[in-house]
Amino acid sequence: MIALPLPIVGAPLGGGPSTPALAAAVCEAGGLGFLAAGYKTPDAVAADIAALRRLTAKPFGVNLFAPPGPPADPAVVERYAATLGPGTGTPRHDDDHWAAKLELVAAERVPVVSVTFGAPASAEAEALHAAGAELWVTVTTPAEAVAARDAGADALVVQGAEAGGHRGSFDDARPGTIGLLALLQLVRAEVGLPLVATGGLMTADAVSAVLAAGATAAQLGTALMLTPEAGTSPAHREALRGDAPTALTRAFTGRTARGIVNRFMAEHGADAPSAYPDVHHVTAPLRAAAREHGDADGFHLWAGEGYALAVAQPAGDVVRRLSP
Repeated sequence: MIALPLPIVGAPLGGGPSTPALAAAVCEAGGLGFLAAGYKTPDAVAADIAALRRLTAKPFGVNLFAPPGPPADPAVVERYAATLGPGTGTPRHDDDHWAAKLELVAAERVPVVSVTFGAPASAEAEALHAAGAELWVTVTTPAEAVAARDAGADALVVQGAEAGGHRGSFDDARPGTIGLLALLQLVRAEVGLPLVATGGLMTADAVSAVLAAGATAAQLGTALMLTPEAGTSPAHREALRGDAPTALTRAFTGRTARGIVNRFMAEHGADAPSAYPDVHHVTAPLRAAAREHGDADGFHLWAGEGYALAVAQPAGDVVRRLSP
């Protein structure tokens, strides 16, 4: 695994908070910053990589979403869309430009490529290795860890149930919901790869705990969302300063994710099917409009269970403060 001055990784934070400035700040502080490629076109990802390289010469990572499984029954998605009212988008089952993004990160010789929602095929892993990239795969169960190792992963991002945002589970019908410390022990017993721990890590003591439990590094997500370098929206920032509980839901994207409970989640969570990314495309216009109008009850407020400990300070300071 790539050597880092500090054992800190900045999570990709897809959907807005991820910026080249945030990734660069983490890198410059001694950690490993990540760009989120999810939901972006290959051209937009290429622009982010170029912007990041203008800000830092240090190694960095890019996160990709693995292609989804078979589509859900269209009738199920249509029924859910009907419960949301006017303004919904058209459901679509796509792979988020998977092949084109694999080609891009290989051509750009990105130092670390991480994959969420599954593992790449062995041939794809070999192509990344041939381009000089390390391959990291997000896992939420010991079985996923074994599958990722067998696919050619160089390191595993071990995501505990405390983590904010989408569960990285390979199969959303059976999302992993094991707490981080337990999961680290279970994964270590199955595979010998370097482990990057993530989920609810908001203090230096928590980072020290996962390092003591066998992780090589700790990945910070929610801890970075109030930093000035993050692209977190004003309404989301305000919600992160509150005290509402978090919960797991499929209401926003059709894939299990943890966020702060709001009206949309409460009203639609029980009806939401496991249908990603179809539901993501259905709700995208509603979420965009709510975000634009500052309505925190109308879009996803991804946050880990420890979000109340997030601090609004520069990302470099957060990295240094949380590093043991």
